[in-house]
Amino acid sequence: MNLEKVIFGFFIVLAATLNFGFFIGEIDNPAHHHIYELFAAVVVNLIATILKLGDRTQIGAVHLATSLVADLQLFAAAMVWGYAAHVSQLGMTPEITTSIVSLSGGALFANVVSVVILIAETIMQRR
Repeated sequence: MNLEKVIFGFFIVLAATLNFGFFIGEIDNPAHHHIYELFAAVVVNLIATILKLGDRTQIGAVHLATSLVADLQLFAAAMVWGYAAHVSQLGMTPEITTSIVSLSGGALFANVVSVVILIAETIMQRR
């Protein structure tokens, strides 16, 4: 068993599951979407992106692209949350919460694509 591949797969799947955990719930209810879960999703997605930097294959490039998309959307969600919580007079309204959750949904889709690529790559490898 290759420990490097275990760690790589672990962070890819963990990124997807953390993002799913944040995404699930009523889309406009801030009580269903915790800020620390979004923070954990951002951090783990960044770690997954760093792990994908060394691969110079075509599949590695697609892995990196999906991870960068997820990072971008999660950063945008975090920025919207920060704006709503600390700058806006309105606070966390249902509309702002919907925007944050929608952005994390886009990141979730990118994470799912990355997991599917990982599974396909694993199935195609021969011993």
